[in-house]
Amino acid sequence: MDFLCDVKLKFVEGIKNCFDLDIHPDEVTINETRKEFKGDYTIVIFPLVKIIKKSPKEIGDKLGQWMVANATIIRDFETVQGFINFTFIDSFWQVVFSAITMNDRYGYKPLNGKKVMVEFSSPNTNKPLHLGHIRNILLGWSCSKILEANGYEVIKTQVINDRGIAICKSMLAWKKFGKGQTPASSGIKGDHFVGDFYVMFEKAFQEEYAVFQNSDSGLKFYESNKEGNGDKASFFSDYKNRYFNENSQLGTEAKQMLLDWESGSPEIMALWKQMNQWVYEGFDITYQALGVSFDTLYYESETYLLGKKAVDEGLDKGVFYRLDDGSVWVDLEDAGMDKK
Repeated sequence: MDFLCDVKLKFVEGIKNCFDLDIHPDEVTINETRKEFKGDYTIVIFPLVKIIKKSPKEIGDKLGQWMVANATIIRDFETVQGFINFTFIDSFWQVVFSAITMNDRYGYKPLNGKKVMVEFSSPNTNKPLHLGHIRNILLGWSCSKILEANGYEVIKTQVINDRGIAICKSMLAWKKFGKGQTPASSGIKGDHFVGDFYVMFEKAFQEEYAVFQNSDSGLKFYESNKEGNGDKASFFSDYKNRYFNENSQLGTEAKQMLLDWESGSPEIMALWKQMNQWVYEGFDITYQALGVSFDTLYYESETYLLGKKAVDEGLDKGVFYRLDDGSVWVDLEDAGMDKK
């Protein structure tokens, strides 16, 4: 800080006046006073002892008295071994704090020519932003501002997970139960509106699953496949995902919707874009309330195509192989791992 330079210059003047000794300001070491001692800033006087040939106490007291008498910003001092601890007047700190508040770039370092990307938030578009997201958002934003203050060019970004079976669950629920409602017509924030339909899907699925569990075919399936004395509740809890993928009517419809999306069905693509837009509008309300923004956005619906391209290339080169069910695998057993 500039005022420390002024203190150094005054201290050099004091050495000249008190001991007829010329030193350069760069030879004066000044630091914040340690918390266990009284004072604001400390000047080291050990180097003067050998030159002046007086005790640290004698040198410190004489210089301290001179500084209090001649440096208007210093009101008191204390000599502790080879150090002088100076206390500044209160009005001086008022001037310092006022100068800080007037400087929008106070504490910022010059640009260092390095670039950093900070990715945060990165939500799914099938449910609303919640407290966990808020924590992540504020951590990401804080990191980006700290890096920026340290001279980095910071790119703030997020990868929005806007595709997949979870997204289709919300879409299917709106199609079945939405009755044409929109966030505007219902008065519900966009991401919460879509998230409500994700919850509706799960509720409808649980009802469907409960019917299956208590049906004759469900009970027969349990009796035929249970292991040992395993109870019915535990069995069906473990079987839930398989039921969704292999037996559920809702699961079949959601998976078909995902296939239709991947094939570019105009109807499904239009629904997907509309519901995602509702979610983005809801996200933006939260981001604006928190005072955060992003420089770039990435979407899983775009980046996953890069993955599909890489898989196709791997198949062409024989790195990957395809099974009869259409799944693509890589054999990593020679690297000490499994088939993936």
